[in-house]
Amino acid sequence: MKRTTSLIFVATLLVMGTGCTKFNENLNINPNLPSKASNAQLLTYAINQIPAYVESTTGILYVQQWAEKPYTDASRYLTVNFDFYGIYSNPLMNLKTILDTKEFNVNDGSKENQLAVARILRAWFYWHTTDRWGDVPYNDALLGRENFTPAYTSQKDIYYDLLKELKEAAAQIDEDANPVKGDILFNGNMNLWKRFANSMRLLMALRLSKVDEAKGKPEFADAAAAELMEDNSESAVYIHLANAANQNYWYYVFNVQGRQWNWASKTIVDYMKALNDPRLPIFADPAPDGTGYNGVPYGLDGNAVGLIPSASVSLTGVHVRTQNAPCYILTYAQVEFALAEGAKINWIAGGDAVAEQHYNAAVEASVRQWNRNSYKNYDDDVDEQIEKVPYSRDDEGDITGLPAYMAKPEVAYDPVDALKKIGYQRWLHLYTNGYEAWAEWRRTGYPELTPAPNNNNTSIPRRQAYPVKEQNINGAHYQDAIKNQPGLNGKDDLTGRVWWDKQ
Repeated sequence: MKRTTSLIFVATLLVMGTGCTKFNENLNINPNLPSKASNAQLLTYAINQIPAYVESTTGILYVQQWAEKPYTDASRYLTVNFDFYGIYSNPLMNLKTILDTKEFNVNDGSKENQLAVARILRAWFYWHTTDRWGDVPYNDALLGRENFTPAYTSQKDIYYDLLKELKEAAAQIDEDANPVKGDILFNGNMNLWKRFANSMRLLMALRLSKVDEAKGKPEFADAAAAELMEDNSESAVYIHLANAANQNYWYYVFNVQGRQWNWASKTIVDYMKALNDPRLPIFADPAPDGTGYNGVPYGLDGNAVGLIPSASVSLTGVHVRTQNAPCYILTYAQVEFALAEGAKINWIAGGDAVAEQHYNAAVEASVRQWNRNSYKNYDDDVDEQIEKVPYSRDDEGDITGLPAYMAKPEVAYDPVDALKKIGYQRWLHLYTNGYEAWAEWRRTGYPELTPAPNNNNTSIPRRQAYPVKEQNINGAHYQDAIKNQPGLNGKDDLTGRVWWDKQ
Protein backbone atom coordinates (compact mmCIF):
# COMPACT_ATOMS: atom_id res chain seq x y z
CA MET A 1 0.00 0.00 0.00
CA LYS A 2 1.47 3.31 -1.03
CA ARG A 3 0.92 6.45 0.98
CA THR A 4 1.10 10.04 -0.20
CA THR A 5 2.13 12.86 2.05
CA SER A 6 0.87 16.44 1.82
CA LEU A 7 2.01 19.67 3.37
CA ILE A 8 0.21 21.95 5.81
CA PHE A 9 1.19 24.96 3.84
CA VAL A 10 2.06 24.85 0.17
CA ALA A 11 4.64 27.36 -0.96
CA THR A 12 3.48 30.14 -3.22
CA LEU A 13 5.61 30.81 -6.30
CA LEU A 14 7.13 34.28 -6.33
CA VAL A 15 7.49 35.55 -9.87
CA MET A 16 10.12 38.21 -10.39
CA GLY A 17 10.96 40.20 -13.51
CA THR A 18 9.66 42.95 -15.75
CA GLY A 19 6.82 43.03 -18.24
CA CYS A 20 4.49 40.85 -16.12
CA THR A 21 1.86 40.25 -18.75
CA LYS A 22 -0.59 37.36 -18.58
CA PHE A 23 1.60 35.55 -21.10
CA ASN A 24 4.70 35.94 -18.96
CA GLU A 25 2.87 34.85 -15.78
CA ASN A 26 1.84 31.61 -17.45
CA LEU A 27 5.42 30.96 -18.52
CA ASN A 28 6.48 31.18 -14.87
CA ILE A 29 3.94 28.67 -13.54
CA ASN A 30 5.40 25.26 -12.78
CA PRO A 31 2.67 22.66 -13.41
CA ASN A 32 4.53 20.22 -11.14
CA LEU A 33 4.45 22.64 -8.17
CA PRO A 34 0.82 23.62 -7.51
CA SER A 35 0.14 26.77 -5.53
CA LYS A 36 -2.36 25.06 -3.21
CA ALA A 37 -3.05 21.57 -1.92
CA SER A 38 -5.91 19.50 -3.27
CA ASN A 39 -8.60 18.23 -0.95
CA ALA A 40 -7.19 14.72 -1.37
CA GLN A 41 -3.81 15.92 -0.11
CA LEU A 42 -5.40 17.80 2.79
CA LEU A 43 -7.33 14.67 3.75
CA THR A 44 -4.21 12.52 3.65
CA TYR A 45 -2.37 14.93 5.88
CA ALA A 46 -5.20 15.08 8.43
CA ILE A 47 -5.39 11.28 8.66
CA ASN A 48 -1.60 11.14 8.99
CA GLN A 49 -1.87 13.22 12.16
CA ILE A 50 -4.11 10.78 14.06
CA PRO A 51 -1.36 8.42 15.27
CA ALA A 52 0.51 11.34 16.85
CA TYR A 53 -2.34 11.58 19.39
CA VAL A 54 -3.33 7.94 19.71
CA GLU A 55 0.28 6.87 20.23
CA SER A 56 1.09 9.50 22.84
CA THR A 57 2.67 7.82 25.87
CA THR A 58 1.06 10.19 28.41
CA GLY A 59 -2.37 8.57 28.41
CA ILE A 60 -0.82 5.10 28.39
CA LEU A 61 1.05 6.02 31.55
CA TYR A 62 -1.98 7.61 33.25
CA VAL A 63 -3.86 4.28 33.04
CA GLN A 64 -0.79 2.26 34.03
CA GLN A 65 -0.57 0.12 30.95
CA TRP A 66 3.08 1.15 30.85
CA ALA A 67 5.57 2.25 33.48
CA GLU A 68 8.70 4.35 33.11
CA LYS A 69 12.31 3.44 33.71
CA PRO A 70 14.71 5.21 34.27
CA TYR A 71 12.88 8.57 33.92
CA THR A 72 9.53 8.67 35.72
CA ASP A 73 8.37 12.29 35.50
CA ALA A 74 5.33 11.61 33.31
CA SER A 75 4.02 8.77 35.47
CA ARG A 76 4.48 10.97 38.54
CA TYR A 77 2.36 13.70 36.91
CA LEU A 78 5.03 16.39 36.86
CA THR A 79 3.89 17.80 33.51
CA VAL A 80 0.76 19.89 34.04
CA ASN A 81 0.26 22.02 30.91
CA PHE A 82 -0.19 20.46 27.49
CA ASP A 83 -0.28 22.21 24.13
CA PHE A 84 -3.31 21.94 21.83
CA TYR A 85 -2.10 24.42 19.21
CA GLY A 86 -0.85 21.71 16.85
CA ILE A 87 -4.28 20.09 16.70
CA TYR A 88 -5.82 23.36 15.50
CA SER A 89 -3.08 24.50 13.13
CA ASN A 90 -2.54 21.14 11.46
CA PRO A 91 -5.38 18.60 11.04
CA LEU A 92 -8.29 20.84 12.01
CA MET A 93 -7.11 23.64 9.72
CA ASN A 94 -6.72 21.21 6.84
CA LEU A 95 -10.22 19.86 7.40
CA LYS A 96 -11.67 23.36 7.62
CA THR A 97 -10.10 24.11 4.23
CA ILE A 98 -11.95 21.13 2.77
CA LEU A 99 -15.21 22.20 4.41
CA ASP A 100 -14.80 25.76 3.10
CA THR A 101 -14.17 24.63 -0.48
CA LYS A 102 -16.14 26.62 -3.06
CA GLU A 103 -15.63 24.40 -6.09
CA PHE A 104 -15.08 20.67 -5.57
CA ASN A 105 -12.94 18.56 -7.87
CA VAL A 106 -15.01 15.41 -8.42
CA ASN A 107 -11.79 13.48 -9.06
CA ASP A 108 -11.17 13.84 -5.31
CA GLY A 109 -14.60 12.36 -4.61
CA SER A 110 -18.12 13.66 -4.80
CA LYS A 111 -18.80 16.91 -2.99
CA GLU A 112 -21.03 15.23 -0.42
CA ASN A 113 -18.51 12.48 0.30
CA GLN A 114 -15.62 14.93 0.69
CA LEU A 115 -17.67 17.03 3.10
CA ALA A 116 -18.90 14.03 5.06
CA VAL A 117 -15.43 12.57 5.60
CA ALA A 118 -14.03 15.96 6.64
CA ARG A 119 -16.86 16.36 9.16
CA ILE A 120 -16.25 12.89 10.60
CA LEU A 121 -12.52 13.47 11.02
CA ARG A 122 -13.14 16.94 12.43
CA ALA A 123 -15.41 15.35 15.04
CA TRP A 124 -12.71 12.85 16.01
CA PHE A 125 -10.08 15.55 16.57
CA TYR A 126 -12.43 17.77 18.57
CA TRP A 127 -13.63 14.79 20.62
CA HIS A 128 -10.03 13.95 21.48
CA THR A 129 -9.31 17.58 22.34
CA THR A 130 -12.30 18.30 24.58
CA ASP A 131 -11.87 15.04 26.48
CA ARG A 132 -8.35 16.09 27.46
CA TRP A 133 -8.89 19.77 28.32
CA GLY A 134 -12.65 20.25 28.81
CA ASP A 135 -13.95 23.52 27.38
CA VAL A 136 -11.87 24.49 24.33
CA PRO A 137 -12.15 26.92 21.41
CA TYR A 138 -14.77 25.51 19.06
CA ASN A 139 -17.47 27.85 17.75
CA ASP A 140 -14.99 30.71 17.28
CA ALA A 141 -11.94 28.58 16.39
CA LEU A 142 -9.99 28.55 13.13
CA LEU A 143 -11.13 31.98 11.98
CA GLY A 144 -7.60 33.25 11.42
CA ARG A 145 -7.22 37.01 11.24
CA GLU A 146 -10.95 37.40 11.80
CA ASN A 147 -10.48 36.28 15.40
CA PHE A 148 -7.08 35.62 16.95
CA THR A 149 -8.60 35.24 20.45
CA PRO A 150 -11.44 32.72 20.21
CA ALA A 151 -13.83 32.18 23.10
CA TYR A 152 -14.01 28.73 24.63
CA THR A 153 -17.12 26.63 24.01
CA SER A 154 -18.48 24.49 26.85
CA GLN A 155 -17.79 20.78 26.58
CA LYS A 156 -21.51 20.08 26.79
CA ASP A 157 -22.19 22.25 23.74
CA ILE A 158 -19.26 20.68 21.89
CA TYR A 159 -20.58 17.19 22.58
CA TYR A 160 -24.09 18.09 21.50
CA ASP A 161 -22.83 19.60 18.25
CA LEU A 162 -20.46 16.73 17.47
CA LEU A 163 -23.24 14.18 17.99
CA LYS A 164 -25.32 16.14 15.49
CA GLU A 165 -22.38 16.42 13.08
CA LEU A 166 -21.68 12.71 13.13
CA LYS A 167 -25.29 11.75 12.48
CA GLU A 168 -25.59 14.24 9.63
CA ALA A 169 -22.24 13.26 8.12
CA ALA A 170 -23.17 9.57 8.10
CA ALA A 171 -26.43 10.44 6.33
CA GLN A 172 -24.56 12.68 3.89
CA ILE A 173 -22.40 9.84 2.58
CA ASP A 174 -23.37 8.68 -0.89
CA GLU A 175 -22.03 5.18 -1.45
CA ASP A 176 -22.99 5.30 -5.13
CA ALA A 177 -21.03 8.48 -5.84
CA ASN A 178 -17.28 8.97 -6.31
CA PRO A 179 -15.41 7.87 -3.16
CA VAL A 180 -12.94 10.23 -1.54
CA LYS A 181 -9.34 10.19 -2.73
CA GLY A 182 -6.36 10.55 -0.44
CA ASP A 183 -8.05 8.20 2.03
CA ILE A 184 -5.32 6.17 3.73
CA LEU A 185 -7.67 4.96 6.47
CA PHE A 186 -10.43 3.13 4.60
CA ASN A 187 -9.11 3.32 1.03
CA GLY A 188 -12.20 5.12 -0.21
CA ASN A 189 -14.71 2.65 1.25
CA MET A 190 -17.57 5.02 2.01
CA ASN A 191 -19.57 2.42 3.89
CA LEU A 192 -16.72 2.05 6.39
CA TRP A 193 -16.67 5.83 6.86
CA LYS A 194 -20.39 5.67 7.67
CA ARG A 195 -19.82 2.88 10.18
CA PHE A 196 -16.92 4.82 11.70
CA ALA A 197 -19.14 7.87 12.20
CA ASN A 198 -21.99 5.87 13.74
CA SER A 199 -19.63 3.92 16.00
CA MET A 200 -17.97 7.13 17.18
CA ARG A 201 -21.38 8.60 17.97
CA LEU A 202 -22.21 5.48 20.00
CA LEU A 203 -19.07 5.87 22.12
CA MET A 204 -19.57 9.60 22.54
CA ALA A 205 -23.15 9.10 23.69
CA LEU A 206 -22.03 6.56 26.28
CA ARG A 207 -19.55 9.09 27.61
CA LEU A 208 -22.58 10.96 28.97
CA SER A 209 -23.75 8.03 31.10
CA LYS A 210 -22.97 9.69 34.44
CA VAL A 211 -23.82 13.30 33.59
CA ASP A 212 -26.60 13.54 30.98
CA GLU A 213 -28.73 10.43 30.54
CA ALA A 214 -31.51 12.48 29.00
CA LYS A 215 -29.25 13.25 26.04
CA GLY A 216 -26.97 10.23 26.08
CA LYS A 217 -29.56 7.44 26.17
CA PRO A 218 -31.58 8.39 23.05
CA GLU A 219 -28.41 9.26 21.14
CA PHE A 220 -26.94 5.90 22.09
CA ALA A 221 -30.04 3.99 21.08
CA ASP A 222 -30.24 5.86 17.79
CA ALA A 223 -26.60 5.13 16.99
CA ALA A 224 -27.01 1.48 18.03
CA ALA A 225 -29.79 1.13 15.45
CA ALA A 226 -27.56 2.47 12.67
CA GLU A 227 -24.81 0.74 10.71
CA LEU A 228 -21.95 0.07 13.12
CA MET A 229 -18.66 -1.76 12.85
CA GLU A 230 -19.54 -5.46 12.73
CA ASP A 231 -16.18 -7.21 12.77
CA ASN A 232 -12.48 -6.48 13.10
CA SER A 233 -12.11 -5.89 9.39
CA GLU A 234 -14.23 -2.74 9.74
CA SER A 235 -12.19 -1.16 12.54
CA ALA A 236 -10.48 2.18 11.98
CA VAL A 237 -6.84 1.07 11.86
CA TYR A 238 -3.99 3.27 10.71
CA ILE A 239 -1.43 1.06 9.01
CA HIS A 240 2.12 2.19 9.52
CA LEU A 241 4.61 1.28 6.83
CA ALA A 242 8.07 -0.23 7.06
CA ASN A 243 9.82 3.01 6.14
CA ALA A 244 11.12 6.00 8.07
CA ALA A 245 8.48 8.40 6.73
CA ASN A 246 5.48 6.37 7.92
CA GLN A 247 6.80 4.21 10.75
CA ASN A 248 5.27 3.50 14.12
CA TYR A 249 6.25 6.14 16.69
CA TRP A 250 7.33 3.63 19.33
CA TYR A 251 9.57 1.89 16.81
CA TYR A 252 11.25 5.24 16.27
CA VAL A 253 11.70 5.78 20.00
CA PHE A 254 12.97 2.29 20.81
CA ASN A 255 14.91 1.40 17.69
CA VAL A 256 16.05 4.65 16.13
CA GLN A 257 16.56 6.79 19.21
CA GLY A 258 17.48 3.82 21.38
CA ARG A 259 15.36 5.03 24.31
CA GLN A 260 14.16 2.02 26.28
CA TRP A 261 12.21 4.14 28.73
CA ASN A 262 8.76 2.55 28.58
CA TRP A 263 8.12 -0.83 30.13
CA ALA A 264 5.07 -2.98 30.74
CA SER A 265 3.66 -1.94 34.11
CA LYS A 266 3.35 -4.30 37.03
CA THR A 267 -0.31 -3.23 37.23
CA ILE A 268 -1.28 -4.71 33.88
CA VAL A 269 1.21 -7.60 33.79
CA ASP A 270 0.13 -8.99 37.17
CA TYR A 271 -3.55 -8.75 36.19
CA MET A 272 -2.98 -10.57 32.90
CA LYS A 273 -0.59 -13.20 34.30
CA ALA A 274 -3.15 -14.27 36.88
CA LEU A 275 -5.62 -15.00 34.07
CA ASN A 276 -3.12 -16.46 31.61
CA ASP A 277 -4.36 -13.78 29.22
CA PRO A 278 -3.47 -14.74 25.61
CA ARG A 279 -2.69 -11.08 24.80
CA LEU A 280 0.16 -10.79 27.30
CA PRO A 281 2.85 -12.04 24.85
CA ILE A 282 1.78 -9.19 22.55
CA PHE A 283 1.71 -6.52 25.23
CA ALA A 284 5.03 -7.34 26.88
CA ASP A 285 8.33 -9.08 26.26
CA PRO A 286 9.63 -11.73 28.65
CA ALA A 287 12.30 -10.48 31.03
CA PRO A 288 15.78 -11.11 29.59
CA ASP A 289 16.84 -13.06 32.69
CA GLY A 290 14.39 -15.85 31.85
CA THR A 291 11.97 -15.25 34.72
CA GLY A 292 8.99 -14.65 32.44
CA TYR A 293 6.77 -11.58 32.42
CA ASN A 294 7.53 -9.07 35.15
CA GLY A 295 6.14 -5.55 35.07
CA VAL A 296 7.87 -2.45 36.40
CA PRO A 297 6.16 -1.00 39.50
CA TYR A 298 4.27 2.09 38.43
CA GLY A 299 5.30 5.63 39.31
CA LEU A 300 8.40 5.02 41.40
CA ASP A 301 10.83 7.88 41.68
CA GLY A 302 14.10 7.73 39.80
CA ASN A 303 16.11 6.40 42.71
CA ALA A 304 13.72 3.56 43.49
CA VAL A 305 13.24 2.46 39.89
CA GLY A 306 17.00 2.60 39.38
CA LEU A 307 17.41 -0.29 41.82
CA ILE A 308 15.42 -2.61 39.55
CA PRO A 309 17.74 -4.55 37.18
CA SER A 310 16.61 -4.07 33.60
CA ALA A 311 17.22 -7.75 32.91
CA SER A 312 14.53 -8.71 35.42
CA VAL A 313 11.59 -6.80 33.92
CA SER A 314 9.53 -6.71 30.73
CA LEU A 315 9.80 -4.11 28.03
CA THR A 316 6.65 -3.19 26.15
CA GLY A 317 5.97 -5.89 23.58
CA VAL A 318 8.04 -5.88 20.43
CA HIS A 319 4.89 -6.55 18.43
CA VAL A 320 3.40 -3.15 19.33
CA ARG A 321 6.60 -1.36 18.38
CA THR A 322 7.60 -2.95 15.10
CA GLN A 323 8.12 -0.43 12.32
CA ASN A 324 4.80 -1.20 10.65
CA ALA A 325 2.77 -2.02 13.78
CA PRO A 326 -0.83 -0.81 13.36
CA CYS A 327 -2.40 2.09 15.25
CA TYR A 328 -5.88 1.20 16.52
CA ILE A 329 -8.03 4.35 16.36
CA LEU A 330 -11.55 3.02 16.97
CA THR A 331 -12.33 -0.66 16.83
CA TYR A 332 -15.12 -3.18 16.55
CA ALA A 333 -14.38 -4.51 20.05
CA GLN A 334 -14.93 -1.01 21.49
CA VAL A 335 -18.34 -0.95 19.83
CA GLU A 336 -19.22 -4.33 21.34
CA PHE A 337 -18.08 -3.26 24.82
CA ALA A 338 -20.24 -0.15 24.48
CA LEU A 339 -23.26 -2.20 23.40
CA ALA A 340 -22.69 -4.58 26.31
CA GLU A 341 -22.65 -1.69 28.77
CA GLY A 342 -25.63 -0.07 27.04
CA ALA A 343 -27.69 -3.23 27.45
CA LYS A 344 -26.63 -3.60 31.08
CA ILE A 345 -27.72 -0.06 31.99
CA ASN A 346 -30.93 -0.35 29.92
CA TRP A 347 -29.94 2.15 27.25
CA ILE A 348 -30.86 -0.52 24.70
CA ALA A 349 -33.22 -3.44 25.14
CA GLY A 350 -32.25 -6.95 26.14
CA GLY A 351 -30.83 -6.71 29.63
CA ASP A 352 -28.17 -9.16 30.77
CA ALA A 353 -28.80 -11.66 27.98
CA VAL A 354 -27.95 -9.11 25.29
CA ALA A 355 -25.20 -7.58 27.41
CA GLU A 356 -23.52 -10.99 27.72
CA GLN A 357 -23.68 -11.58 23.97
CA HIS A 358 -22.01 -8.26 23.23
CA TYR A 359 -19.46 -8.70 26.02
CA ASN A 360 -18.41 -12.12 24.74
CA ALA A 361 -18.16 -10.76 21.20
CA ALA A 362 -16.02 -7.89 22.47
CA VAL A 363 -13.53 -10.05 24.37
CA GLU A 364 -13.15 -12.47 21.48
CA ALA A 365 -12.77 -9.62 18.99
CA SER A 366 -10.11 -8.04 21.18
CA VAL A 367 -8.02 -11.21 21.37
CA ARG A 368 -8.36 -11.69 17.63
CA GLN A 369 -7.53 -8.06 16.94
CA TRP A 370 -4.29 -8.33 18.82
CA ASN A 371 -3.66 -11.48 16.82
CA ARG A 372 -3.94 -9.16 13.80
CA ASN A 373 -5.98 -11.42 11.58
CA SER A 374 -7.98 -10.06 8.66
CA TYR A 375 -8.09 -6.33 8.02
CA LYS A 376 -9.46 -5.20 4.70
CA ASN A 377 -6.95 -2.39 4.48
CA TYR A 378 -3.88 -4.41 5.39
CA ASP A 379 -1.38 -5.14 2.66
CA ASP A 380 0.51 -8.38 2.05
CA ASP A 381 3.44 -7.33 4.21
CA VAL A 382 1.26 -7.45 7.31
CA ASP A 383 0.28 -11.06 6.59
CA GLU A 384 3.91 -11.99 7.11
CA GLN A 385 3.94 -10.07 10.37
CA ILE A 386 0.95 -12.04 11.65
CA GLU A 387 2.96 -15.24 11.67
CA LYS A 388 5.44 -13.65 14.09
CA VAL A 389 2.79 -13.02 16.76
CA PRO A 390 3.43 -15.56 19.56
CA TYR A 391 0.03 -17.21 19.78
CA SER A 392 -0.27 -20.97 19.74
CA ARG A 393 -2.76 -22.24 17.18
CA ASP A 394 -4.65 -25.44 16.59
CA ASP A 395 -4.55 -27.44 13.36
CA GLU A 396 -7.06 -25.08 11.73
CA GLY A 397 -4.99 -22.02 12.56
CA ASP A 398 -7.32 -20.75 15.28
CA ILE A 399 -6.10 -19.38 18.59
CA THR A 400 -5.76 -22.07 21.23
CA GLY A 401 -6.85 -21.29 24.74
CA LEU A 402 -9.37 -18.60 23.79
CA PRO A 403 -12.49 -20.54 24.92
CA ALA A 404 -10.76 -21.51 28.16
CA TYR A 405 -9.80 -17.90 28.83
CA MET A 406 -13.34 -16.64 28.26
CA ALA A 407 -14.71 -19.34 30.56
CA LYS A 408 -12.60 -18.27 33.55
CA PRO A 409 -14.79 -16.97 36.39
CA GLU A 410 -12.76 -13.75 36.45
CA VAL A 411 -13.52 -13.18 32.75
CA ALA A 412 -16.93 -14.77 32.12
CA TYR A 413 -19.91 -12.43 32.15
CA ASP A 414 -21.70 -12.16 35.48
CA PRO A 415 -24.70 -9.85 36.04
CA VAL A 416 -23.45 -9.03 39.53
CA ASP A 417 -20.20 -7.40 38.46
CA ALA A 418 -20.80 -6.97 34.74
CA LEU A 419 -19.83 -3.30 34.56
CA LYS A 420 -16.56 -4.00 36.35
CA LYS A 421 -15.68 -6.84 33.98
CA ILE A 422 -16.58 -4.73 30.97
CA GLY A 423 -14.39 -1.94 32.34
CA TYR A 424 -11.38 -4.16 32.93
CA GLN A 425 -11.61 -5.91 29.57
CA ARG A 426 -12.05 -2.55 27.84
CA TRP A 427 -8.88 -1.33 29.58
CA LEU A 428 -6.96 -4.33 28.30
CA HIS A 429 -8.35 -3.95 24.82
CA LEU A 430 -7.40 -0.26 24.66
CA TYR A 431 -3.75 -1.07 25.27
CA THR A 432 -1.61 1.69 23.72
CA ASN A 433 -4.69 3.83 22.97
CA GLY A 434 -3.96 5.64 26.19
CA TYR A 435 -6.09 8.75 25.99
CA GLU A 436 -9.20 6.72 25.18
CA ALA A 437 -8.45 4.26 27.99
CA TRP A 438 -7.92 7.24 30.33
CA ALA A 439 -11.28 8.74 29.34
CA GLU A 440 -13.06 5.45 30.05
CA TRP A 441 -11.24 5.10 33.39
CA ARG A 442 -12.40 8.57 34.39
CA ARG A 443 -15.98 7.78 33.38
CA THR A 444 -16.29 4.31 34.92
CA GLY A 445 -13.65 4.05 37.63
CA TYR A 446 -12.30 0.84 36.07
CA PRO A 447 -9.72 -0.45 36.39
CA GLU A 448 -9.19 0.39 40.03
CA LEU A 449 -5.84 2.17 40.03
CA THR A 450 -3.53 3.49 42.74
CA PRO A 451 -1.67 6.77 42.07
CA ALA A 452 2.10 6.99 41.90
CA PRO A 453 3.50 6.40 45.42
CA ASN A 454 5.30 8.94 47.61
CA ASN A 455 4.14 11.74 45.36
CA ASN A 456 2.84 14.35 47.81
CA ASN A 457 -0.60 12.72 47.62
CA THR A 458 -0.96 13.75 43.97
CA SER A 459 -3.90 11.91 42.45
CA ILE A 460 -4.11 10.44 38.96
CA PRO A 461 -4.88 13.31 36.55
CA ARG A 462 -8.53 13.93 35.63
CA ARG A 463 -7.76 16.40 32.83
CA GLN A 464 -4.81 18.28 31.35
CA ALA A 465 -4.13 21.96 31.89
CA TYR A 466 -4.28 24.44 29.01
CA PRO A 467 -1.16 25.58 27.14
CA VAL A 468 0.79 28.14 29.19
CA LYS A 469 0.89 30.54 26.25
CA GLU A 470 -2.91 30.76 26.22
CA GLN A 471 -2.64 32.92 29.35
CA ASN A 472 -0.85 35.58 27.30
CA ILE A 473 -2.26 35.08 23.81
CA ASN A 474 -5.91 34.59 24.78
CA GLY A 475 -5.90 35.63 28.43
CA ALA A 476 -9.45 36.91 28.88
CA HIS A 477 -11.09 33.86 27.34
CA TYR A 478 -8.64 31.58 29.13
CA GLN A 479 -9.71 33.04 32.47
CA ASP A 480 -13.37 32.69 31.51
CA ALA A 481 -12.79 29.03 30.67
CA ILE A 482 -11.34 28.39 34.12
CA LYS A 483 -14.23 30.17 35.86
CA ASN A 484 -17.00 28.66 33.78
CA GLN A 485 -16.18 25.00 34.45
CA PRO A 486 -17.48 24.01 37.91
CA GLY A 487 -15.35 20.89 37.96
CA LEU A 488 -12.12 22.92 37.84
CA ASN A 489 -12.75 24.77 41.12
CA GLY A 490 -11.18 27.88 39.62
CA LYS A 491 -7.84 26.17 38.93
CA ASP A 492 -6.19 25.14 35.69
CA ASP A 493 -4.49 21.94 36.81
CA LEU A 494 -4.63 18.15 36.58
CA THR A 495 -7.15 17.64 39.38
CA GLY A 496 -10.21 19.39 37.95
CA ARG A 497 -12.85 17.39 36.14
CA VAL A 498 -14.32 17.82 32.70
CA TRP A 499 -18.09 18.11 32.33
CA TRP A 500 -18.91 14.40 31.88
CA ASP A 501 -16.51 13.12 34.59
CA LYS A 502 -18.90 12.47 37.47
CA GLN A 503 -17.96 8.99 38.72
